[in-house]
Amino acid sequence: MGCGTRPICPLQSPQDVNGGRQRGLRKGKSNRRRKAPLFCRRTMVSPNLNRALTNTRFSDLNPALSDPVLDALKEGGFDYCTPVQAATIPLLCGYKDVAVDAATGSGETLAFVVPLVEILRRVSPAPKPQQVLGIIISPTRELSSQIYHVAKLFIATLSKGGDVKADVKKIEEDGANLLIGTPSRLHDIMERVDDLDFRNLEVLILDEADRLLDMGFQKQLNAIISRLPKLRRTGLFSATQTEAVQELAKAGLRNPYFECEADKKPSELVDLLVKNKSRKTIIYFMTCACVDYWGVVLPQLSVLKGLSLISLHGKMKQNAREKALAKFTSLTSGVLLCTDVDARGLDILGVDYIVQYDPPQSWSNCPSR
Repeated sequence: MGCGTRPICPLQSPQDVNGGRQRGLRKGKSNRRRKAPLFCRRTMVSPNLNRALTNTRFSDLNPALSDPVLDALKEGGFDYCTPVQAATIPLLCGYKDVAVDAATGSGETLAFVVPLVEILRRVSPAPKPQQVLGIIISPTRELSSQIYHVAKLFIATLSKGGDVKADVKKIEEDGANLLIGTPSRLHDIMERVDDLDFRNLEVLILDEADRLLDMGFQKQLNAIISRLPKLRRTGLFSATQTEAVQELAKAGLRNPYFECEADKKPSELVDLLVKNKSRKTIIYFMTCACVDYWGVVLPQLSVLKGLSLISLHGKMKQNAREKALAKFTSLTSGVLLCTDVDARGLDILGVDYIVQYDPPQSWSNCPSR
């Protein structure tokens, strides 16, 4: 399926837009403990199970949604966000990747359609007919059709797919800026239509990622992702976070977050470092005391033997700080332990992972992370 990126169309009813399948967390998960953030280069957004709306209006989201999108949402009766929408839309609109643990009931479809439309609206100059800026992959034709009908309420010019020959002919004649379909159909179209340009793709959405893998689409997914630019935004939506889904997230996500339970943060941190000894990592802590603590604890772990661990914080003498920064900058692999304030504005090339172990004292301290 393909579409252009023309003006926004009014929504119909909430049930029409979400196809009766707004999603939330799986049944039985509503009493899970509150998660503490361990932010790194994997993403997970896990909202509360209930499908109740939050106190956040779509008009309150930051970055702000455009007036035509807000008007369409309002006309469709959407004033307040569900938890998954409130968590996901700002991240995708803010150049972040997301992996969302979202089951039936959370409003997942709007959670990725709204930011995708916003992103396509911002593209300047207007895309050429054969320039693909967005791809949505879902496991079944029925789900793809449902997503298509949600998207077309926002975008006026769309071409809905029939059989593959009809799809190819339609795309060859009219072009497509947004493709929606199953892995097999999308891969087939990418192979048959030579004129499609994916070099400036902005967004890739993998909907129901667990089902995509369960149904044996791994090969097609890898083939599709391999043809897309690395500088893009990716949204991975799944009812379960299996090991296979996490591996897919590693392959598909480029700028994500990962959340874990507070009591699992130390073990997750060590696990991340063990698996990425050959990488260059910066870890941000809240206080100088935390930096000193981990600067003592981590080198004593046998699993981290040989890993270069360097501390940097405001209570160190200036000469020691400069030496620490220069040493880390010169390394091809290693770990810098620092506070978020003292490390603000660091410009170090070749950093593979950013870990925000503690929530920053102010998000304004880390706009570039």
